[in-house]
Amino acid sequence: MSTIEAEKPRTEVSPRLKLVLELGPLMVFFFANSRGDWLASRFPVLAELGGPIFIATGLFMAATATALIVSWIMTRTLPMMPLISGIVVFVFGALTLWLQNDTFIKMKPTIVNTLFGAILLGGLLFGKSLLGYVFHAAFKLDEDGWRKLTIRWGVFFLFLAVLNEIVWRSFSTDFWVAFKVWGTMPITILFTLAQMPLIMKHSQERESAE
Repeated sequence: MSTIEAEKPRTEVSPRLKLVLELGPLMVFFFANSRGDWLASRFPVLAELGGPIFIATGLFMAATATALIVSWIMTRTLPMMPLISGIVVFVFGALTLWLQNDTFIKMKPTIVNTLFGAILLGGLLFGKSLLGYVFHAAFKLDEDGWRKLTIRWGVFFLFLAVLNEIVWRSFSTDFWVAFKVWGTMPITILFTLAQMPLIMKHSQERESAE
């Protein structure tokens, strides 16, 4: 038997499973925060974490780790954006639990979105449309299309960062958690759908067909 084995092709995650992996941790976070006292009464070990927001943070970290592990098992690779987001979740989640200060987990979306926005817009300063490296397997766009899409997503990430700061500083923790799930996700989906005309216009596959 040869010592060198052929590399197994990577398995593509189905859109439905991908959606579950992305939304699952958020739903866990929302449920645990809204039912934190109930969970603490049923599982006393969770009560040691603190109040509902701290229980939610701990379970959010566990759910995020589970999603990354499942993604790795299925594809033998970890997408860059979920990986970076997961690292920030673990760091800020640990600080939240250790210091018993929910400010850290509330700032996590601000840090992640600012980081993504800065990376995308900063890459353009060096002539690199970094978004193309993330979505090249999904879309085949010309150079101008990737540049425009990168600008839009970069600005959108910065918008989400500012929006998160406004919400968590101006409203209650319960409202912030609900908005994180039922506000930010629909806004992101609508923004993504709004980019389809640009994607269709600059699609190289369309140009080849023409």
